[in-house]
Amino acid sequence: MSPFLIAIIAANAVLTYKGLEDTAFFNKYKFDIRQIKAGEKHRFFTSAFLHADWMHFGFNMLTLFFFAPIVISYFGPLYFLIIYFVSLVLGNVFSYQINKDNNFYTAIGASGAVTGILYSAILMVPDQNLYLFFAIPIPAYLFGIGYLFYSIYGMKAQRDNIGHEAHFGGAVGGYLITLALMPSLFLSETFFVAALFIPIVVLFFVVRNKK
Repeated sequence: MSPFLIAIIAANAVLTYKGLEDTAFFNKYKFDIRQIKAGEKHRFFTSAFLHADWMHFGFNMLTLFFFAPIVISYFGPLYFLIIYFVSLVLGNVFSYQINKDNNFYTAIGASGAVTGILYSAILMVPDQNLYLFFAIPIPAYLFGIGYLFYSIYGMKAQRDNIGHEAHFGGAVGGYLITLALMPSLFLSETFFVAALFIPIVVLFFVVRNKK
C-alpha cells in the first residue's frame, strides 16, 4: 500500500472516530448548507473525513483500498491525490448546487472522493474481477455501475445524511480526469467508457428532477 493511501485512510479513521464521539466536533465540520452560506467554506472539505457510522466508513475505505492501488500504479501518487481531492471538492460543490435552497440539508462522507477513484480505476482495468463478500466474483465495471445506482437509491430514499449527491460530482471528476490523462481509452476501452457513462447520465436526470 502507498503511504499516501494509508495516510488518507488513517485521517478518515481518526476524524470519523472523533466525530462519532464528539457531537460538537461532528456538527462543526459536517456539510451543512446553512453554515456554508454563512461563510464556513471549510465544510466542503472537512465533511469528507466524517462518516455516519463505522459501516459507512468501512464501505468507503474498503472501496478505496481495492481501487486506489490501481490508480497509483498507472498515474503515480501525485495524480492519485489530484483525482481524490478534485473528486471530493466537485462532489460537494455539486451537492451544494443541488441542495442550496434547502437550509436544513446536511451530509458527510468520503463518497465523492472514493467514487472518483473508483471510476478512474475501473476505466484503467474494467474487466478485473472483484470478490463480493470475498467469494462471489463480479467484474469491476459492474461494481462501479452498481455503486452509482446505489447512490440513486440513496438520493431518492433520503433516509440518512450520507452525501449521495456527491457521488455524481465525484464520479464525473474521476471519469473526466482519467480520460484527460489517457484519451486512448476512448478507442481501447470504448464499451467500458460508454457503460460507465450510463449511470452518470441516469444520475443527472434524477438530480435534475429533484430541483
